[in-house]
Formats: sequence, C-alpha cells, structure tokens
Amino acid sequence: MPFAKKSLGQNFLSAPQVVDDIIKAARIIAGETVIEIGPGTGVLTLGLLKAGAHVIAVEKDDRLISHLHNLYTKGEYAHRFELIHGDILETPIDEITKGSYKVVANIPYYITGAIVRRFLSERKKPTCMVLMVQKEVADRIIARDGKESMLSISVKVYGTPDLVRKVGRGSFRPVPGVDSAVLRIDSIHSPFLSPEAESRFFAIVRAGFAQKRKKLSRNLETVASREAIAHAFTTLSMNESVRPEDLSPQDWLALAQHI
Repeated sequence: MPFAKKSLGQNFLSAPQVVDDIIKAARIIAGETVIEIGPGTGVLTLGLLKAGAHVIAVEKDDRLISHLHNLYTKGEYAHRFELIHGDILETPIDEITKGSYKVVANIPYYITGAIVRRFLSERKKPTCMVLMVQKEVADRIIARDGKESMLSISVKVYGTPDLVRKVGRGSFRPVPGVDSAVLRIDSIHSPFLSPEAESRFFAIVRAGFAQKRKKLSRNLETVASREAIAHAFTTLSMNESVRPEDLSPQDWLALAQHI
C-alpha cells in the first residue's frame, strides 16, 4: 500500500463507522452518480459502491491509480466505477458526468475552500456535498459562534450546511494534527440570475470582509460610492454600525442588489 503523501494532504480514512456515517449522510439512491475526490486507498469508494452508487473517482496521485484499478475496475462493481487520473480542480465536470450528481469525499484539507468554491460555482452543481473537512473549518462554515465569515456566506448563499459528526484523529492513517468533521451541504442552487450578478455579489462580500474591525459601510467604499451605500442601507433599514459578520446570506444578497 502506498504511503500517504504530505504534499498532497493525504490522510487515509480507516474507521469503518465513519465511512458508514458518511454514506448515510449522502443518502445514496441506487444508480445515482457520485463524484469522489481523492479516493486514496478506496475505503470510502467501497462503501459508495456497496450503497449502489455509480462512482466517478478522481485521483491525482499516480501511485494510487493501479491500486484503485485493481480493486474496482474488475468484478462485481466494474460497471459502476470510473477512475479518472487527474486534478479535480482542473477536471471539466460537465465532461465527466452528464446528469445530476453528488460529491462525497475525504478531501485534502489544504484545498477545502477551492474544492467547495469549484463545485458551488459550477454551472452544473451537485445536488448534495458530503465532505470530510477540518473541524475548525466546519465550525466556521456553520458559524457556530453566531458570527458569519466570508467562507460561511460563500457556502450558505448556495446551500444549507450541516455538521454530520465530529471525527477523531485516530480515524486516519497517518494520524493528522487536527480534528475533523463530516459536513453536508444540501439544497444546492444558484440565487444569481447571471454570471455578472454572481461576480458582483462576491466582489461586495470580499470588500465587506476586507477589514473586519471597520464598519461594513466603510469597507464597501472600495466597490461603491458613499451615496450608493447610504441609499442601500436606508432602503434595507440596515444599521450604519453593522459589522460584516452580523449579516445573514439573505442580507448580503439584498445588499448586493441595492448597491
């Protein structure tokens, strides 16, 4: 078995109960397509196949390709398993799957944000994502402290995140230096009428969170005039002293429409 590569952020999942909980969270319907990112040793892959999914596994590490090929491209699961050797951030999603799909994966933590952004901003979005992520990141996305972040807004504007379970460090080989959590994002959709509206929204959110110690209205002056900002705040009955972390995704959408 190949050793985990630190440069690729590999920590192979080895706890059967965690795999079972991920599968349950994904609510697999027999025959539906699941994209698995970085299948590694294939432990989660097997769970997905046993649940009846058609698995498209995208693996970047060339050392693992022959291992995964030998495991699942022959035998009873061969007709429901596709193996793609590539980087998920560079793989054209609309070319590897034509219909609806889910994303279920134990992802490299150092590209969590990039992976989430990639799929939520895709023209053809997944119906659901179930991801193993760093616990701290899951807490930020869900905003357990009641304070939103750019990351949480970027997820919640597209779907509904939910913490499925915490996962201890001992559930991986090698043992990572952080705790983990299984995160599910449901009800994925796009609230934007055009790519331009989407770009404008995120430009406003980035500006709003640029300097968290400053008032939101002052931060927004990099993307709009003071007059436009004041008019938007008045129209939306928004307090001039509000901080970016105090606004909900719906507040941000409304603000973007009025600036």
